[in-house]
Amino acid sequence: MAMNFPRSLSTAGRRIRGVLGILAAFAAFGAPAQEQWSKWDVDFDEDKKPWKEIEARIPSYPKPENLLSFEAGKTGSHRYFIDAESLSLGEDGVVRYVLVVKAAGGATNVTFEGIRCEMRQQKFYAIGQVNGNWTRARNPQWRQIGAQEASQHGTLFNEYFCADRSQPATPSQAIQRLKYSGSARFGGPQPE
Repeated sequence: MAMNFPRSLSTAGRRIRGVLGILAAFAAFGAPAQEQWSKWDVDFDEDKKPWKEIEARIPSYPKPENLLSFEAGKTGSHRYFIDAESLSLGEDGVVRYVLVVKAAGGATNVTFEGIRCEMRQQKFYAIGQVNGNWTRARNPQWRQIGAQEASQHGTLFNEYFCADRSQPATPSQAIQRLKYSGSARFGGPQPE
């Protein structure tokens, strides 16, 4: 004997079955979907995104007319220069540059390097050869720049590239700091 329910109960039953079906589907597939959506905000939160270094392109070998000198503290009689043409600020927040060190004995060292202001780190990418070519660094690794480090890297970090720890210097800011740092100390022209 078949039972006849009023039409409104039959419609309500279909709705209930539909809702139960949706709930069952959500229970079966909801956890992965919910997990996927819970990470959605993280993908767009730059503060929480994992840092990824971009591929560094080795610049042209430095020309003497593009070198800007700077003092690197108590490091003897070496002379230090940055190639202004090589200065760049990558999308990864790394300031990249060519450093030229002229030793008192006459030797010249040329390196292509990077400084990561956020982490207070330095890295060698390539070493310049006498013939004007580059050799990639054998094991390029980020190394910590000591807080009290009295070296060219400590000076570049503190005074020229990372003076504002929250934001690395743009190439034009770094060039201005390099151009006017020595002359500003001795009463020369001031940056605008």
